[in-house]
Amino acid sequence: MTFVRKLLAAAIALGASASALADITVGISLPLTGPANGLGIPMQNYIKLWPDSVAGEKLKVILLDDASDPTRAVQNARKFVTEDKVDIVMGSSVTVNAVAMSETVAESKTVQLMFSPAVLQAGKDTWAFRLPQGNAVMAHAVIEHMKKQGIKTVGFLGYTDAYGETWLNDFRAETAKLNGPQITAVERFARPDTSVTGQALKLVSANPDAILIVASGSGAAMPHKGVVERGYKGKIYQTHAAATRDLMRIGGKDVEGGFVVSGPALVPEQLSDNHPSKKVAQDFVNKYEKAYGPGSRNQFAGHAYDAIVVLEKTVPVAKAKAKPGTPEFRAALRDAIEGMGRTVLAHGVLTYSKDNHWGFTVETPVMLKVVNGDWKIEQ
Repeated sequence: MTFVRKLLAAAIALGASASALADITVGISLPLTGPANGLGIPMQNYIKLWPDSVAGEKLKVILLDDASDPTRAVQNARKFVTEDKVDIVMGSSVTVNAVAMSETVAESKTVQLMFSPAVLQAGKDTWAFRLPQGNAVMAHAVIEHMKKQGIKTVGFLGYTDAYGETWLNDFRAETAKLNGPQITAVERFARPDTSVTGQALKLVSANPDAILIVASGSGAAMPHKGVVERGYKGKIYQTHAAATRDLMRIGGKDVEGGFVVSGPALVPEQLSDNHPSKKVAQDFVNKYEKAYGPGSRNQFAGHAYDAIVVLEKTVPVAKAKAKPGTPEFRAALRDAIEGMGRTVLAHGVLTYSKDNHWGFTVETPVMLKVVNGDWKIEQ
């Protein structure tokens, strides 16, 4: 009996140990190739710096390339939830891809932490949370800055896809709400396009006080250069998807003086000492630039940093209710994210709730200006 009891005790201890070492499995779909790879590669870079464990559990990361293609993104999502049985899905950083993934992920009752400001139909985001700032929040900051600059008319030049259209819709709505400048010309282009000559000529002919360009990563430089090269002399604004050094690297002198709305993660040194994100943003920059070199900090890499902050706060809460790898844990994780309360990230202060899966407020954005090939906060 003594020997049997020892065997039982050993088995119980082994089972407890196995339970304690259960993996937290994360499936991530990013555009590592294709026209949007400038969004995905920096995120992949920071994901490589993630810790090996979260809340005492081993962190297992499955990272797949969606090739900037929504069909591939859906295939990745399906693999995550059916084969890999992940605890959470992250991605994509391409808006149309994130939207395409959402139905598959929601059907499996798995949390999707979106790396883009994807807009879903009402009632369709029960399992989806956006980590980047919403377009309406960023549009609010752009419009307020335009008003201070005395801008009365705006031309729009944006992607034909979901990112471009949702920005246009949110910008129109915020303009009406804030009594902002009038949109007098709207032109669109596709992500793979290599020229916007026709669109630029029309916008230059309309001669608005400012032009808002809605593009992302390295692709944001081409339309900016296009309108400048066609003789536009007014002010040019870019969205938070353009807040990368690719804009200056590719755009050169043509993007000097341009305005880019961003989260605070890119410029911690310029934030006031009482800014809530200053310390966290500086930690992100220190870690990223230690690994990838001075000046390598990136808007999208900052979202990958913030994803770990969210997991470190919510996994312990979910783990107290259920074991990772189970439907119960996935449901508990969703509830924990909804109820995590005020959370300071590199990109601002986030507060999700049952009725708000966007989280950031209008206090989040900072307006940057390109000055001598670098970012400078506009006061």
